[in-house]
This record gives sequence, structure tokens and C-alpha cells, in this order.
Amino acid sequence: MRIEDIITGALSRFFAEKSLPQPEQSLIQLQKTRKEFEGDITLVVFPFIRLMKSSPAETGEKIGSYLKKLPEIHDFNVIKGFLNLVVESSYWNLFVNESSADSNYGFSPHSPKETFLVEFSSPNTNKPLHLGHIRNNLLGHSISKILEANGKIVKKVNLVNDRGIHICKTMLAWQKWGNNTTPSDAGMKGDHFVGELYVKFEKAYRKEVDELVKNGMDPDVARREASLIKEAQEMLRKWEAGDPGVNDLWKRMNGWVYEGFDVTYRRLGVSFDKIYYESQTYHMGKAIVEEGLKKSVLRKKDDGSVWIDLTHKGLDEKLLLRSDGTSVYITQDLGTAVMRQNDYHADKMYYVVGNEQDYHFRVLSLILGEMGYEWAGSLEHISYGMVELPSGKMKSREGKVVDADNLIDEMIETAGKLSSELGKLDGLTREEKESIINTIGMGALKYFILKVDPRKNMIFNPEESIDFNGNTGPFIQYTHARIRSLLKKAELSGIVPERKNQIDFRLSDKETGLAAILHEFPQAVSEAGANCSPAIIANLIYELAREYNQFYHDHPVLKEENIRRRDFRLFLSVLTGDVIRRGMDLLGIAVPERM
Repeated sequence: MRIEDIITGALSRFFAEKSLPQPEQSLIQLQKTRKEFEGDITLVVFPFIRLMKSSPAETGEKIGSYLKKLPEIHDFNVIKGFLNLVVESSYWNLFVNESSADSNYGFSPHSPKETFLVEFSSPNTNKPLHLGHIRNNLLGHSISKILEANGKIVKKVNLVNDRGIHICKTMLAWQKWGNNTTPSDAGMKGDHFVGELYVKFEKAYRKEVDELVKNGMDPDVARREASLIKEAQEMLRKWEAGDPGVNDLWKRMNGWVYEGFDVTYRRLGVSFDKIYYESQTYHMGKAIVEEGLKKSVLRKKDDGSVWIDLTHKGLDEKLLLRSDGTSVYITQDLGTAVMRQNDYHADKMYYVVGNEQDYHFRVLSLILGEMGYEWAGSLEHISYGMVELPSGKMKSREGKVVDADNLIDEMIETAGKLSSELGKLDGLTREEKESIINTIGMGALKYFILKVDPRKNMIFNPEESIDFNGNTGPFIQYTHARIRSLLKKAELSGIVPERKNQIDFRLSDKETGLAAILHEFPQAVSEAGANCSPAIIANLIYELAREYNQFYHDHPVLKEENIRRRDFRLFLSVLTGDVIRRGMDLLGIAVPERM
């Protein structure tokens, strides 16, 4: 039984013996003791003052004296309404022994009753994936793994935005300036090839608009009346009407992009259970709109456009179909949501999308609710902040983006150079070097992004991310490799530690500190799942790696003369290595056996 449960049970007995009202569960607040005070776990005393009708200090002393009778509590102290409890070494020893033998420590068994659907990536087929997509993909993939670790059945889905005016812009650009060239002809990945066409269109379009404005036209009118945008809009109309020529070109160019996407996804270690395409889901969306019109939930205006009035929900009117019958984003999202619910009957549908879409997903859920879908409340937007480079924001229309593939290449190249300079790769074969360099580079990229609270904007600094010291992926990976090296030496020395539930010595502060962090891992996994925040895992694993390195510096392990203490430290090392590996895996990061 965990120490938190032991303390909670003892508190219940204490209040019963004192004939006092039982405190509500929410009043029992246990937390890690702050470093400046003696103790391992702290009970907040203030909620019990009213029940016991005594001062904070007196309340803490009474409860502390009672809890000290427990075999798991060694001592206590009270500081300003906080009861700091020192846990017995025997408890930590038992915990380390049992947990180091548990191959699933920190994770919950699967519960077939709950299915969670996580949508992430959601790229447009007019450009390659960039740094912003990397954060999206890494968050979605990690959140999916964390939810699985919490016992959920998880389905990872991707919605590809493969239709719309932006797609038609690239198609028109290829017709005008592509000269029938293919990506293979140009020696480029398909997504990069199409992305350059999109940039060409935007530059030509802006030039045309500027000319119209120069000749006296209002800027807004110029943007609508420019011949290029009108041609793109006509192509979109033809596409939705099923024009064979337009559809063939659309399929061909999207195929080029998908091949490019797949390469990037493999490099990121990202995969999906199912991919949906807006070119399919918008049909379902239109059918839902027709259903809404029949139910009088939606209304058609004189120009033929279809709207929903959400003013009674504190919002405004929302367009669902344009006057020419073409759909908008919310239309296809309605169709996608219904298709997914029909496919998976999910208890929860998460959308990993940037915070600029907060309003959109609020409206989506409200519309589904107004349409009578009982599961509308199960939609949840995992809103995350923007990611930038130190140089500033990215602009895809101008081609000023940090391409995902180029960034990955840069990270791996930097990892190779730094590893060689530090002598991390000495004595390895070329294949081993390449594997470890790739692992370090990708670990640096993923960890630097995932350690930040998803809701916050962040600046990605490639140089900082790959430092072997500090709060970085390589530092944690190196700690794991150090532990594996230690355990290998023990094995080669013929040392086989024995599991003993009793010990005849007091643990040091470093040993109990390390055990206490390991003890927090299951709670961190639970909190990360509840908050959809990989940062909770990342920061605990960093704290664990840092604490282990301090422990390793101050305490001998294999050379420890007390055999029981040596064995305890070996199991402490085993559990630390396992938790680092499991925690990093939840972030989608591999840890090498050697570095």
C-alpha cells in the first residue's frame, strides 16, 4: 500500500477515536515536502483546524504524534500549519524492492470500458510539415501514449485537409508554372515540391493585388477581384462539381504530398490508426446541414447560405454553407465528428489543435449539441501555444518556415558533431554511431518541445536543446546510459542483488530523495493523462535524472561494503533506469544502452 493511502487511513482512525467528524477526502492534502524542511511527505493541517478546534501548531502536533505510531513513519515536525512526515527507511526499501520487480510500474491496466480518440497532425496538402506541425505531432503522439498508460483504449486519428482554395492554388500554380515537372524530375520530396508551388502562387497573387491597388482599387476589392484568385475559386467549384480533369490533377498532386508526409512521420516516430480526409467528410457535413435545416435548427438566408444562430449561447451566428453551396471548415468538422463517432463510439474525442482555434471548437461542440447529438459534450480541444524560433514567427505563405525535415537533419547533424567532440562515440562501429546520433538528435528535439506546458507559447532553440547538461533530452539519455553501464558492470562482476524487505541501516538523504521521486511516477502519469500534458512527465524525469547523478556522485554502489546497502542501491538504480525509460517512451523518445 502506498504511503499516501496509509496516512489517509490512519487519519480516518484518528478522527474516529477522537469522536470527531470525519474529514472529507478533499480536505486531506498531501504533497512532497519542500527541500528546505526535513521530511518526505507533508500534510496540510489548516483544513482540520475547524474540526479539532485547536491552533495549527497544536493540530499538527496531535496528528503527528498519532501518525508517528505507524511503522511507516519515523518522525515528524510542524512548521506553520504544515505537518512534515519523515518516512521510515523500511518503507522505501520495500517500495524499491517491489517496484523494481514490476515491469509495469507506474502504468494502469487497460479498462475496455473507455475509448479515447485523439486527433493530431491535421496537415494541409499544399505545404510540407514545419516546426509548428512538429509540436502538434509530438504532443498528439505523447498524449496518446500517456492515455494508454492510464488504461484507456486510444485511437490515433489524423484529418488531412486535402480540399479547399489553398489546394486549388497549388494546382493552378502547377498548371501555370510547373511545366509538367514531377517531384522525382525535380529531385525533391513531394510535399516540398508542392509547397514551393503554393509560395509561387501567393507571390504572384500579391503582385497582382499590389498592381490593382496601385491603379486605384480598394485593397479588399483587389484581393477579391484579382484574376488569379478567381481562377482558383473556379477550380474549387469545378472540383466540388466532380470535374474529371480537375479531380485527376488533385489526386496526382495530393499523392505526391502524402509520400512526403509519410517520410516525415516515420522520422518523427508518429503513426495513426486511421486517416480521415476532408474531401470525404465534407459530404457527411453537408448531409448534417440538410438534416439541421429539416429540423429547423439551421436556417437558410435569401442568398442561399446556411447559418446557425448561437446568440442564446452567448456567441453569434455561424456560417455552415456558403451561398454557392460550398462548405466551410466547420461543415467538414461536423461530418468528421459524426463519422468518427460512428466508427469508434468514443467516450472522449480530443482535438490537438493550436490555440487560435479555441473559438472554432467551442462552436463545433455547441452545434452538435443543438443538432441533438448526445455525445457532443465529449469533444475536448487540447489547445496548445505557438512555437517560434529565436528569430521570430514563421510565415508559410512567404516560404519563411522552419521545414520539419530540415530541422530534423540539423538536429541529427548537431548531435553527431557534439557527441564526437565530447568523445561520446569512441569505440563504436559506424552503424552504432549513426543509431545513437539519430537517437540523441531526435531525443533533443522531442524533449525540448514536450517539456514545455502545452498551453504556453514557446521558443525552440536548437542549440540549447542538444546540451548534454541541464534540462535536455541528451542529459536524461546519458543518465540512462550511465545506469545501464553500472548494471552491466555488476553483471560482469557476478553481483546478483538479493531482494530483502528489511534493512539494518538508515537511508541517506540522497537515497530517500531519489526513492521519493520514483514514488511520484504513478501520480505523475495520472496527472499527465488528466491534464493532457506531457510536460508533467518530462519534468519529473529530468528531476529524477538530476537526483540520480547527484546520488551516484556521492554514493558508491558496486564498491559499497555493506552488502544490503549495495543491493538496495542496485535496485534503486534498476528502478531509476526503468522509470527513465518508461517516462521517455511516453514522450516518444528512445534511450540508448550506451553513449
